[in-house]
Amino acid sequence: MSGKRGTLYLVPNALDFGIAGADEAVPLDEVLPPGVLRIAARLEHWVAENARSTRAFLKRVERVVPLANALQQIGIVELPRPPKGGHKAVAAPDLAPLLAPLLAGHDLGLISEAGLPAVADPGAALVQAAHAAGIEVVALPGPSSLLLALAASGLNGQSFAFVGYLPVDAPARAARLRELEALSRKAQQTQLLIETPYRNGAMLDAMLAHLQPGTRIAVSCGLTAPGAFTRSDTVARWRAQPSALPADRPTVFALLAD
Repeated sequence: MSGKRGTLYLVPNALDFGIAGADEAVPLDEVLPPGVLRIAARLEHWVAENARSTRAFLKRVERVVPLANALQQIGIVELPRPPKGGHKAVAAPDLAPLLAPLLAGHDLGLISEAGLPAVADPGAALVQAAHAAGIEVVALPGPSSLLLALAASGLNGQSFAFVGYLPVDAPARAARLRELEALSRKAQQTQLLIETPYRNGAMLDAMLAHLQPGTRIAVSCGLTAPGAFTRSDTVARWRAQPSALPADRPTVFALLAD
């Protein structure tokens, strides 16, 4: 197809998705640069992890920068949802239709429910498809819970890995934690992981039960939202002074073995 093509913008979102009242308490221009808000306000086409949360994001944008088009006129298409369970081989979804606005010369925004799109996020497949089609991809600056948590942890920021979610099954989770601890000790590498908020407490309990006393654990909870905090300490000190974690706030866990 000939003619000018649009640009795929990776638009960061705030990190407070799912935290009651946070969108009212924290203006969007406190966590996103003005240039990002101006680009978001003019885009007519979006691909989103969730259309509803994207509309909520655009309403927050409009409080700072007027939208170029009425919200009802902005096209929002959701990404195909990956199958649950994870290990069965399935055909990759056809993402070509999502590129149609770009091929027609329109700019397109890709957005996640929270943080940077395409990082720990299904949007990465769309970015890959855009590159394959010769479309320009521009990542816009904004908050990443993983990097903010790593920076606040005081753990090794020169060598780190994000390992996503751990198994829900308790024995499998314990085995995975011990595996990550051994890897961290051997490579002196910080291991970053996340959990569904209502399982935050169970994850911390498992870390304290199965990791060695000298291993350091950092927990960053509700970053950029009111009441956000990071605690970084050894397992031994966590055990001596336990902290309860809220069950409704996104949390990043990190560990570094001595």
